[in-house]
Amino acid sequence: MGCHAPRRRVAGRGRRDPPQRAGACPDITRACDLARAFADLVRHQRGYLLPQWIRQAEQDAPKPMSGFAGFLRRDLDAVTAGLTLPWSSGAVEGHVNRVKTLKRAMYGRASFELLRTRILTQP
Repeated sequence: MGCHAPRRRVAGRGRRDPPQRAGACPDITRACDLARAFADLVRHQRGYLLPQWIRQAEQDAPKPMSGFAGFLRRDLDAVTAGLTLPWSSGAVEGHVNRVKTLKRAMYGRASFELLRTRILTQP
C-alpha cells in the first residue's frame, strides 16, 4: 500500500475522486469502496448484508480493512443485531459517560457521598 498522494479538492466534483486518479492506487480505491458500502449498511440498517460485506472485505481488501472485517465476524450476531434492530443503547451510554466524567473530575477531591449526590441530582 505505498500509494500516498496529497488529497486535493477538485472544483465541481464534491467528495468524489477525479476519474484519472481513481485507478492510481487500487488498494485505496478498494478501501474507499468498501467504506462507502459499510456506511450504507449502517445508515440504512441493512444488517442482513453484513456477511456478504465481510466476505468481500476479507477476500480483496487492504490488510487494515480485512482485519476490521475479521473483528466484525467474531461477534457477527451482535453486530448484525446492531445494524438491524431499531433499539439503541445511546441513552444508557450517555449516562455512563456522564458518570465517568463526574468521577474523573472529582477524583481525590471529594467524598463518595458528594459524588453520589452529584450523580443522582443531575438529570
